Order: sequence, then structure tokens, then C-alpha cells
Amino acid sequence: MTDWQLKEDDVVVLRPLDDIPEHLFRVLDVYDDCITGYSLTGPLEGIYGEPGLELILRVHSRST
Repeated sequence: MTDWQLKEDDVVVLRPLDDIPEHLFRVLDVYDDCITGYSLTGPLEGIYGEPGLELILRVHSRST
């Protein structure tokens, strides 16, 4: 598994899952097996979630 070195306010791209397309997700907290935060795009825009780290495709942007 990739060590993404994520922190609060980073934005990641999550891979498609079932009927949810690839979308941007803002990170709030990082845990050993998942992140928490909110979807920024797509049908889940504005919705809180706890996706597993395996759903991260790449880092879109880093917080400053």
C-alpha cells in the first residue's frame, strides 16, 4: 500500500466504485486504514465519508 503522507485539507482523487464515478475528496483526518472528509465533486458532493485508503488514486492538491 502507498504511504500517501496525507494531512488535513489535502484533496485526493478517489477511484470509481459501483455507480459512483471518480471524484475529488477533501481530507479531514487520516487513519491507518481510511480517511475521513467530504466529497467535492460528483453525485456525493458535500457528503461526509470514510473511504478506505485503497480507494485513493492520487493526490490532487496539498494543503498549504
